[in-house]
Amino acid sequence: MPISTSPTRWQKGAPIGSVVEPGSYKIAPLTRSPRHGTHSLSPAWLEQYQQVRNQTTQLVAGLTPEDQMVQSMPDASPSKWHLAHTTWFFETFVLAPHLTKYISYDERFHFLFNSYYKRLGHHPDRATRGTFSRPTLDEVQAYRAYVDDNIRALLGRDASPEVHRLLELGLNHEQQHQELIVTDIKHAFWLNPLRPSYQPAKTEVEGTTEPPEAALTRSWCCFDGGIHHIGHDDPGFAFDNELPRHAVFIEPFCIASRLVTNREYLAFISDGGYHRPELWLSDAWDHVCRNGWTVPLYWEQAGNEWTQFTCGGTVPLNPAEPVCHISFYEADAFARWAGKRLPTEFEWEIAAGSLKNTSAAGANLLEGRKYHPRPAVHANPPQTGMDQVFGDTWEWTSSPYTAYPGYRPPAGAEGEYNGKFMCNQMVLRGGSCATPRSHIRKSYRNFFPPQTRWQFSGIRLAHDCARS
Repeated sequence: MPISTSPTRWQKGAPIGSVVEPGSYKIAPLTRSPRHGTHSLSPAWLEQYQQVRNQTTQLVAGLTPEDQMVQSMPDASPSKWHLAHTTWFFETFVLAPHLTKYISYDERFHFLFNSYYKRLGHHPDRATRGTFSRPTLDEVQAYRAYVDDNIRALLGRDASPEVHRLLELGLNHEQQHQELIVTDIKHAFWLNPLRPSYQPAKTEVEGTTEPPEAALTRSWCCFDGGIHHIGHDDPGFAFDNELPRHAVFIEPFCIASRLVTNREYLAFISDGGYHRPELWLSDAWDHVCRNGWTVPLYWEQAGNEWTQFTCGGTVPLNPAEPVCHISFYEADAFARWAGKRLPTEFEWEIAAGSLKNTSAAGANLLEGRKYHPRPAVHANPPQTGMDQVFGDTWEWTSSPYTAYPGYRPPAGAEGEYNGKFMCNQMVLRGGSCATPRSHIRKSYRNFFPPQTRWQFSGIRLAHDCARS
């Protein structure tokens, strides 16, 4: 039987944003009791689905409808668009192909909230998302509720392993957009002359007093060269770009025990780092000159005092915190100035895999609701471990984002998720203070163009070491 009581939620030609009465659609009741087989897995998937969707709702709870329409630059998207696009993903990849007689909420949304899936048809230009005053935020919320109800209906039937697989992909996709909701609204509020806060203004800033010299020292974790295996290696979820697991040869290397701090980056600035072309790659220097870069994004100086804009408003710059919101170009120039280099993504993964506890427990991630990096816990971590591996800031590596040996993108539109971006991007590892805890792992590969600054991105240094 159809999931909707009418052939479509909208009459053809009805204006987007027209009033729709809540509850004007009906869902078949969930009458079947669990039994062994694929169906018995559905309650657990439904619980995860609801948790992820609720977390997205919480992230926008303090935003006004006007806030959720702002698009501050082409790389960012309005919060309202994130809410709609993640819903479109479940509708397009899960419901439409797998729920019998599923009726779309609005056929026009198939075009409107498609991001870049060419095999699914045309889509709006990315830079125009902030012009979509219709559908209204209320209608987008109704769209989410409609899709959520149909997902519950689907999982109340005999959902196949393929449905569970696509649902898991959709949940991880939504978690990526949760991080983008935070980074995008922070950038929008930064450009607003009123400088509003995404979260309540901070009454005190963690560790604002000048730390002792010892707290800013750095130790090195060194690793032997040889054959190492890279890529996802446990039964849990992984994106296709984390596979296949494969062998790489690595020369001996050392990697820093912690992230580069604001104090260290201030030394780079004071030494003329942004005015010395010998420190910069050719394209990087062009960006510095063209855009007038002299400090990381969100930094400002008034006299001898430095401040930075955060999700909690403008606060004094804490010298012990990791430097954040810098591009790959800036990270690379700093490393060259420091006489070191950025690690490759393989070196980073080898180092992360050496931790006694490779989980993200206790890390500064999205669920902590700080949305800001914090100082390293240890001044000198033991040789067997490192601080700040997960959370705080994404860590630029020197590795271009390319396919692993033997990689083949999935068939159909799903194959456009990662593979089509393997050009002109650099890999980041480790997650940030806006990354969901269950989303990050040591094999996770994030990627952005080298000039990107609005993400929570920072630096961990590395250097070559003598063969053992």
